[in-house]
Amino acid sequence: MDPEQRQAPLHEANENSSEESIPEPVDPAILQKAAEIHDACERRDVALLRSHAESRGGLINDELRQRACTCSIGRPMLLGLFTPDFDDDTDEKGHGAAAGASPDAWKHLPPHRDEPQVQLDVDRSFVYYPNDQSDSELRQRKAELSALITEVLRRYPYLCYFQGYHDVCQVILLVLGPKWRAPVVARLSVLRIRDFMLPSLGPTTAQLRLLPDILDKADPKLRRHLSGVEPFYALSGTLTMYAHNIEAYHDIARLFDVLLAREAVFSIYMFAQIVIDRRDEIFEVDEADMLHVILGKVPPNMDLDTLVADSVDLFNKHPPEALPSWKTISSASVLKTVRNVDESAEQTMRDGHEYFEKQARELQWAELQDRIKATVWAYRRPATTVGTALAVAALALYLRRNPGAVNHVVGFFSR
Repeated sequence: MDPEQRQAPLHEANENSSEESIPEPVDPAILQKAAEIHDACERRDVALLRSHAESRGGLINDELRQRACTCSIGRPMLLGLFTPDFDDDTDEKGHGAAAGASPDAWKHLPPHRDEPQVQLDVDRSFVYYPNDQSDSELRQRKAELSALITEVLRRYPYLCYFQGYHDVCQVILLVLGPKWRAPVVARLSVLRIRDFMLPSLGPTTAQLRLLPDILDKADPKLRRHLSGVEPFYALSGTLTMYAHNIEAYHDIARLFDVLLAREAVFSIYMFAQIVIDRRDEIFEVDEADMLHVILGKVPPNMDLDTLVADSVDLFNKHPPEALPSWKTISSASVLKTVRNVDESAEQTMRDGHEYFEKQARELQWAELQDRIKATVWAYRRPATTVGTALAVAALALYLRRNPGAVNHVVGFFSR
C-alpha cells in the first residue's frame, strides 16, 4: 500500500477524543511512524508495534490505538482479540457469550454483586476529561461507562470489582468504538489485571513487594531511606494503570500504549522509575507518614516519553527474575502468565478463568494456614506443642491431597 494512502490518522486526537480538531502541520517523522504502525498491524508484527508504543509519542492518536488493540483485519494484536465478540469457551462460572448471541444478551444475566458500588464510582467519573461536553453528553458517557462495566462483570461474574476499575474502563471507552469496548475490557480484566479482581488483596500486595526490590537494585541508598515505608503508596497508580493519577487524556492514552504493549509487571517498574526520578525531593523528608503521602501522589507534568524510556532501561537492567520477591509471586499471577507478551496474546478467556481459580485456591489455602496457626497459638500448651505441630502437618498433607475439603475446614476454624 502506498504511504500516502495510509495517512488518515496523522494529527493527534483532541484532548477527549470526542471530536476531530483541525489538523495542524505534521512532522514528516510522525507521518513515517504512522505508516509503520499501519504496516505493523497488516504484517502482524507485534514486536514492531510494541517498539512504537514505547517510542516517543507512543501510538500517536486514537485511530492508530484502535487499530493496534483490535486490528481492522481481524488479527489479534496487543490484547490478542480476534473479533469484537467474546470468547465462547465458557463454563458455569464465566458466562462469556455464546457465538451468535445478541449483543444485549448480557442484560438478562443475573446482576453482579458489586453493581451498587459500580454506580457510585461511575457517578464520580469523567472529572478531568472529556472537558468540552455538555451535561447531557456527560450523562450519556456515564451511562455508557456503567453499561460497559456491568456487561463485563455479568458475563464474568467470578471477577471482583475494585474501586478504580472505572478509571481504567473510562480510558478504554474513550479510545475505542462501541463494538470493541466490552470485549477489550473483558480480556484486559481476565488476562492482564486479573490479580486485582480476586477476592483478596493478597496478589496485589505481592506485586507491590517487588517495588522495594527494584529500588534496592537500582538505588540502594534511596531504598534504605524508604525502608520504613511500606510500598502501598503505589497502590492507586498500579491498580488503575495510572488512570486515577493522570489528569490529561492525551497523557493517559499515551501511557496505556506502552502498558498494553509490555508485560504486566512493567507497571511496577514504571512506578519505581517515578520514585527514582523524585530522589532529591524524597531525601528532604525523613518522616515515614509524610513520605507515604508524597510518594502516593504521581507528579503532574511528567515527561512521559522519558519516563517510558527510563522504565524500559530499568526493566532491562534488573529483570523480574533478579528480584528476591519474584519467587513469592504465584505462577498463576498475571505477572508470570503475561511474562511473555506474545504468548499471552494467544491465551483464551478460559485460560484466564483457570488461572483465577488457581489463585483463589491458593488464597484460600493461605487463609486456612493462618487460621490454623492462630487457633494453635490460642490453645497452646507446652506439653502438647509437639503433638499439635504433628497434627497440623498431617492436616496440611491431607488437604493438599484433598483440596475439596478446604471449604469445610475453613468453616470449622472460622467458628
